[in-house]
Amino acid sequence: MSLELGKARLSALVVVTTLAGYLMAARPVPGWGHLAATMLGTALCAFGANGFNQVLERDRDALMVRTRERPLPAGRVGVRAAAVWSGAVVLAGVGLLLALVNAAAAALALGTVLLYVLVYTPLKPRSTLNTLAGAICGAIPPLIGWSAVTGGVQAGGWWLALLLFVWQVPHFLSLAWLYRDDYRRAGFKMLPLQDPRGDRTFRFLMLYAWVLLPLGLLATFMGLTGAVFAVGSLLLGGAWLWLGMRCYRDRSSLNARRVFLGSVVYLPLVLGLMVADRAPPRAERAAGADVAIVAAQPGSV
Repeated sequence: MSLELGKARLSALVVVTTLAGYLMAARPVPGWGHLAATMLGTALCAFGANGFNQVLERDRDALMVRTRERPLPAGRVGVRAAAVWSGAVVLAGVGLLLALVNAAAAALALGTVLLYVLVYTPLKPRSTLNTLAGAICGAIPPLIGWSAVTGGVQAGGWWLALLLFVWQVPHFLSLAWLYRDDYRRAGFKMLPLQDPRGDRTFRFLMLYAWVLLPLGLLATFMGLTGAVFAVGSLLLGGAWLWLGMRCYRDRSSLNARRVFLGSVVYLPLVLGLMVADRAPPRAERAAGADVAIVAAQPGSV
Protein backbone atom coordinates (compact mmCIF):
# COMPACT_ATOMS: atom_id res chain seq x y z
CA MET A 1 0.00 0.00 0.00
CA SER A 2 2.79 2.43 0.92
CA LEU A 3 4.51 1.79 -2.41
CA GLU A 4 1.31 2.63 -4.30
CA LEU A 5 0.58 5.72 -2.24
CA GLY A 6 4.14 6.94 -2.71
CA LYS A 7 4.17 6.15 -6.46
CA ALA A 8 7.20 3.88 -6.13
CA ARG A 9 8.29 4.08 -9.78
CA LEU A 10 8.18 7.87 -9.85
CA SER A 11 9.97 8.04 -6.51
CA ALA A 12 12.63 5.67 -7.86
CA LEU A 13 13.27 8.11 -10.71
CA VAL A 14 13.75 10.88 -8.15
CA VAL A 15 16.29 8.75 -6.28
CA VAL A 16 18.17 7.88 -9.49
CA THR A 17 18.53 11.52 -10.51
CA THR A 18 19.58 12.45 -6.98
CA LEU A 19 22.23 9.73 -7.13
CA ALA A 20 23.47 11.13 -10.46
CA GLY A 21 23.91 14.57 -8.92
CA TYR A 22 25.66 13.08 -5.89
CA LEU A 23 28.13 11.05 -7.95
CA MET A 24 28.89 13.95 -10.29
CA ALA A 25 29.83 16.13 -7.32
CA ALA A 26 31.59 13.47 -5.21
CA ARG A 27 35.39 13.11 -5.51
CA PRO A 28 35.51 10.66 -3.79
CA VAL A 29 32.22 9.60 -2.20
CA PRO A 30 32.19 11.11 1.32
CA GLY A 31 31.11 7.77 2.75
CA TRP A 32 28.60 5.04 2.03
CA GLY A 33 26.57 5.94 5.10
CA HIS A 34 26.36 9.54 3.90
CA LEU A 35 25.28 8.38 0.46
CA ALA A 36 22.66 6.03 1.92
CA ALA A 37 21.26 8.79 4.15
CA THR A 38 20.98 11.12 1.15
CA MET A 39 19.15 8.55 -0.95
CA LEU A 40 16.83 7.43 1.84
CA GLY A 41 15.97 10.97 2.92
CA THR A 42 15.21 11.97 -0.67
CA ALA A 43 13.13 8.84 -1.24
CA LEU A 44 11.05 9.51 1.86
CA CYS A 45 10.37 13.08 0.73
CA ALA A 46 9.38 11.84 -2.73
CA PHE A 47 7.02 9.26 -1.24
CA GLY A 48 5.40 11.87 0.98
CA ALA A 49 4.99 14.39 -1.84
CA ASN A 50 3.34 11.76 -4.03
CA GLY A 51 1.08 10.77 -1.16
CA PHE A 52 -0.12 14.36 -0.69
CA ASN A 53 -0.63 14.60 -4.45
CA GLN A 54 -2.95 11.60 -4.36
CA VAL A 55 -4.86 13.02 -1.39
CA LEU A 56 -5.53 16.25 -3.28
CA GLU A 57 -6.34 14.54 -6.59
CA ARG A 58 -8.36 11.59 -5.28
CA ASP A 59 -11.66 12.73 -6.88
CA ARG A 60 -10.04 13.40 -10.25
CA ASP A 61 -8.07 10.14 -10.08
CA ALA A 62 -11.39 8.31 -9.72
CA LEU A 63 -12.44 9.65 -13.13
CA MET A 64 -9.37 8.41 -14.98
CA VAL A 65 -8.96 4.86 -16.23
CA ARG A 66 -5.22 5.04 -15.60
CA THR A 67 -5.53 6.10 -11.95
CA ARG A 68 -8.88 4.92 -10.65
CA GLU A 69 -7.35 1.85 -8.98
CA ARG A 70 -5.00 3.91 -6.84
CA PRO A 71 -5.47 3.38 -3.08
CA LEU A 72 -7.62 6.45 -2.37
CA PRO A 73 -10.16 6.32 -5.24
CA ALA A 74 -10.37 2.55 -4.85
CA GLY A 75 -11.18 2.98 -1.16
CA ARG A 76 -8.27 0.89 0.14
CA VAL A 77 -7.04 3.71 2.38
CA GLY A 78 -8.76 6.69 4.00
CA VAL A 79 -7.98 10.34 3.30
CA ARG A 80 -6.91 11.12 6.86
CA ALA A 81 -4.65 8.06 7.08
CA ALA A 82 -3.03 8.92 3.74
CA ALA A 83 -2.46 12.54 4.77
CA VAL A 84 -0.96 11.58 8.13
CA TRP A 85 1.28 8.97 6.50
CA SER A 86 2.46 11.46 3.87
CA GLY A 87 3.24 14.14 6.45
CA ALA A 88 5.13 11.71 8.67
CA VAL A 89 7.18 10.42 5.75
CA VAL A 90 8.12 13.93 4.61
CA LEU A 91 9.13 14.95 8.14
CA ALA A 92 11.23 11.81 8.47
CA GLY A 93 12.95 12.47 5.14
CA VAL A 94 13.72 16.12 5.83
CA GLY A 95 14.83 15.30 9.38
CA LEU A 96 17.16 12.56 8.14
CA LEU A 97 18.75 14.88 5.58
CA LEU A 98 19.13 17.65 8.14
CA ALA A 99 20.66 15.38 10.79
CA LEU A 100 22.94 13.18 8.66
CA VAL A 101 23.58 15.12 5.43
CA ASN A 102 23.36 18.92 5.53
CA ALA A 103 20.94 21.83 5.68
CA ALA A 104 21.20 22.61 1.94
CA ALA A 105 20.03 19.14 0.90
CA ALA A 106 17.23 19.21 3.47
CA ALA A 107 16.05 22.65 2.31
CA LEU A 108 16.03 21.61 -1.35
CA ALA A 109 14.10 18.42 -0.55
CA LEU A 110 11.50 20.32 1.49
CA GLY A 111 11.25 22.98 -1.22
CA THR A 112 10.58 20.29 -3.83
CA VAL A 113 7.78 18.80 -1.72
CA LEU A 114 6.15 22.22 -1.24
CA LEU A 115 6.47 23.10 -4.93
CA TYR A 116 5.00 19.75 -5.97
CA VAL A 117 2.10 19.84 -3.53
CA LEU A 118 1.26 23.56 -3.36
CA VAL A 119 2.08 24.72 -6.92
CA TYR A 120 2.19 21.85 -9.42
CA THR A 121 -0.77 19.86 -8.09
CA PRO A 122 -3.22 22.82 -7.83
CA LEU A 123 -2.05 24.11 -11.22
CA LYS A 124 -2.96 20.93 -13.10
CA PRO A 125 -6.70 21.69 -13.39
CA ARG A 126 -6.05 25.42 -13.97
CA SER A 127 -3.31 25.94 -16.55
CA THR A 128 -1.21 24.09 -19.12
CA LEU A 129 1.79 25.69 -17.39
CA ASN A 130 1.55 22.77 -14.97
CA THR A 131 3.88 20.88 -17.31
CA LEU A 132 6.65 23.42 -16.74
CA ALA A 133 5.97 23.49 -13.00
CA GLY A 134 6.24 19.70 -12.91
CA ALA A 135 9.49 19.86 -14.89
CA ILE A 136 10.94 22.25 -12.29
CA CYS A 137 10.00 19.81 -9.53
CA GLY A 138 11.76 17.03 -11.39
CA ALA A 139 14.86 19.14 -11.99
CA ILE A 140 15.58 19.71 -8.29
CA PRO A 141 16.51 16.15 -7.12
CA PRO A 142 19.97 16.18 -8.79
CA LEU A 143 20.59 19.46 -6.96
CA ILE A 144 19.79 17.64 -3.71
CA GLY A 145 22.45 15.06 -4.53
CA TRP A 146 24.96 17.70 -5.57
CA SER A 147 24.43 19.87 -2.50
CA ALA A 148 24.60 16.82 -0.23
CA VAL A 149 28.27 16.55 -1.23
CA THR A 150 29.26 20.21 -1.60
CA GLY A 151 26.90 22.02 0.77
CA GLY A 152 25.71 24.19 -2.13
CA VAL A 153 25.07 24.18 -5.86
CA GLN A 154 27.74 25.00 -8.44
CA ALA A 155 27.58 25.28 -12.24
CA GLY A 156 27.70 21.52 -12.75
CA GLY A 157 24.64 21.02 -10.58
CA TRP A 158 22.70 23.66 -12.47
CA TRP A 159 23.64 22.02 -15.77
CA LEU A 160 22.32 18.69 -14.54
CA ALA A 161 19.09 20.32 -13.32
CA LEU A 162 18.67 21.94 -16.74
CA LEU A 163 19.14 18.57 -18.44
CA LEU A 164 16.37 17.07 -16.29
CA PHE A 165 14.08 20.03 -16.90
CA VAL A 166 14.47 19.87 -20.69
CA TRP A 167 14.07 16.08 -20.78
CA GLN A 168 10.82 16.18 -18.84
CA VAL A 169 8.89 18.41 -21.24
CA PRO A 170 8.77 15.96 -24.20
CA HIS A 171 8.41 13.12 -21.70
CA PHE A 172 5.30 14.78 -20.19
CA LEU A 173 3.86 15.91 -23.53
CA SER A 174 4.03 12.45 -25.09
CA LEU A 175 2.32 11.00 -22.01
CA ALA A 176 -0.34 13.72 -22.07
CA TRP A 177 -1.04 13.01 -25.75
CA LEU A 178 -1.43 9.31 -25.04
CA TYR A 179 -3.85 9.86 -22.16
CA ARG A 180 -5.57 13.03 -23.35
CA ASP A 181 -9.04 11.48 -23.07
CA ASP A 182 -8.31 10.47 -19.48
CA TYR A 183 -7.06 13.95 -18.64
CA ARG A 184 -10.16 15.47 -20.24
CA ARG A 185 -12.45 13.35 -18.06
CA ALA A 186 -10.57 14.43 -14.94
CA GLY A 187 -10.60 18.12 -15.89
CA PHE A 188 -6.84 18.59 -16.10
CA LYS A 189 -5.53 21.41 -18.30
CA MET A 190 -3.03 19.65 -20.51
CA LEU A 191 -1.72 21.15 -23.75
CA PRO A 192 -3.03 18.33 -26.01
CA LEU A 193 -6.58 19.08 -24.84
CA GLN A 194 -6.30 22.61 -26.24
CA ASP A 195 -4.45 21.42 -29.32
CA PRO A 196 -6.55 18.67 -30.97
CA ARG A 197 -4.33 18.40 -34.06
CA GLY A 198 -1.16 18.34 -31.97
CA ASP A 199 0.56 21.19 -33.82
CA ARG A 200 1.74 23.03 -30.71
CA THR A 201 2.19 19.88 -28.66
CA PHE A 202 4.61 18.26 -31.05
CA ARG A 203 6.29 21.55 -31.97
CA PHE A 204 7.23 21.99 -28.31
CA LEU A 205 8.17 18.32 -28.04
CA MET A 206 10.56 18.68 -30.98
CA LEU A 207 12.00 21.97 -29.68
CA TYR A 208 12.94 20.55 -26.30
CA ALA A 209 14.30 17.36 -27.86
CA TRP A 210 16.53 19.50 -30.10
CA VAL A 211 17.84 21.44 -27.08
CA LEU A 212 19.12 18.20 -25.54
CA LEU A 213 21.72 17.88 -28.31
CA PRO A 214 23.81 21.02 -27.58
CA LEU A 215 23.08 20.63 -23.88
CA GLY A 216 24.90 17.31 -23.88
CA LEU A 217 27.92 18.90 -25.58
CA LEU A 218 27.91 21.71 -23.04
CA ALA A 219 28.82 19.28 -20.25
CA THR A 220 32.07 18.45 -22.04
CA PHE A 221 32.85 22.11 -22.73
CA MET A 222 32.28 22.85 -19.04
CA GLY A 223 34.75 20.15 -18.08
CA LEU A 224 32.15 18.00 -16.36
CA THR A 225 32.49 15.02 -18.71
CA GLY A 226 34.81 13.69 -21.39
CA ALA A 227 34.47 13.28 -25.13
CA VAL A 228 32.81 9.87 -24.80
CA PHE A 229 29.80 11.49 -23.15
CA ALA A 230 29.66 14.20 -25.82
CA VAL A 231 29.44 11.61 -28.59
CA GLY A 232 27.13 9.31 -26.66
CA SER A 233 24.71 12.06 -25.68
CA LEU A 234 24.51 13.15 -29.31
CA LEU A 235 23.69 9.62 -30.44
CA LEU A 236 21.09 9.07 -27.71
CA GLY A 237 19.54 12.48 -28.21
CA GLY A 238 19.52 12.02 -31.97
CA ALA A 239 17.73 8.67 -31.66
CA TRP A 240 15.06 10.17 -29.41
CA LEU A 241 14.70 13.17 -31.68
CA TRP A 242 14.16 10.82 -34.63
CA LEU A 243 11.27 9.21 -32.74
CA GLY A 244 9.86 12.67 -32.10
CA MET A 245 10.13 13.58 -35.79
CA ARG A 246 8.24 10.42 -36.76
CA CYS A 247 5.54 11.29 -34.27
CA TYR A 248 5.33 14.86 -35.56
CA ARG A 249 4.60 13.50 -39.06
CA ASP A 250 2.25 10.74 -37.90
CA ARG A 251 0.58 11.59 -34.57
CA SER A 252 -0.66 8.13 -33.80
CA SER A 253 -0.84 6.68 -30.31
CA LEU A 254 1.77 4.13 -31.32
CA ASN A 255 4.30 6.80 -32.26
CA ALA A 256 3.51 8.83 -29.14
CA ARG A 257 4.11 5.72 -27.04
CA ARG A 258 7.45 5.22 -28.79
CA VAL A 259 8.46 8.77 -27.87
CA PHE A 260 7.43 8.18 -24.27
CA LEU A 261 9.29 4.86 -24.07
CA GLY A 262 12.25 6.52 -25.77
CA SER A 263 12.34 9.07 -22.96
CA VAL A 264 12.33 6.26 -20.39
CA VAL A 265 15.30 4.62 -22.14
CA TYR A 266 17.18 7.86 -22.83
CA LEU A 267 17.43 9.16 -19.28
CA PRO A 268 19.12 6.24 -17.47
CA LEU A 269 21.48 5.69 -20.39
CA VAL A 270 22.56 9.32 -20.58
CA LEU A 271 22.92 9.58 -16.79
CA GLY A 272 24.91 6.35 -16.64
CA LEU A 273 27.19 7.50 -19.45
CA MET A 274 27.61 10.88 -17.75
CA VAL A 275 28.72 9.31 -14.47
CA ALA A 276 30.99 6.78 -16.20
CA ASP A 277 32.74 9.51 -18.22
CA ARG A 278 32.77 12.25 -15.57
CA ALA A 279 35.91 14.33 -15.56
CA PRO A 280 38.16 14.58 -12.49
CA PRO A 281 37.83 17.70 -10.35
CA ARG A 282 39.62 20.83 -11.47
CA ALA A 283 42.16 20.53 -8.65
CA GLU A 284 43.14 17.02 -9.78
CA ARG A 285 43.39 18.13 -13.42
CA ALA A 286 45.55 21.10 -12.44
CA ALA A 287 47.81 18.86 -10.32
CA GLY A 288 48.16 16.42 -13.21
CA ALA A 289 49.10 19.25 -15.56
CA ASP A 290 51.75 20.50 -13.12
CA VAL A 291 53.27 17.03 -12.88
CA ALA A 292 53.39 16.78 -16.66
CA ILE A 293 55.15 20.15 -16.95
CA VAL A 294 57.72 19.22 -14.31
CA ALA A 295 58.34 15.86 -15.95
CA ALA A 296 58.95 17.56 -19.28
CA GLN A 297 61.64 19.88 -17.91
CA PRO A 298 65.29 18.90 -18.57
CA GLY A 299 66.85 17.16 -15.62
CA SER A 300 63.55 16.53 -13.89
CA VAL A 301 63.11 13.24 -12.07
